[in-house]
Amino acid sequence: MAKIKRPDYCDEEHLEYLDDLRESGVTNMYGAGSYLQEDYGFTHNESSDVLHYWMKTFSERHNSGNG
Repeated sequence: MAKIKRPDYCDEEHLEYLDDLRESGVTNMYGAGSYLQEDYGFTHNESSDVLHYWMKTFSERHNSGNG
């Protein structure tokens, strides 16, 4: 399986932000892009790219060594 490329504008801070947002239960994660736009000034496309990367790498980042 090909490794997904992290967008150049996606920092570890953004991934942690999304982890925290998920934990909070404030929104369905499919709606998290608007939070990235509001809090980080991302465009719609940029927030979609970051969210897509976060979703595709979530289990790899949280279950390292278990798969």
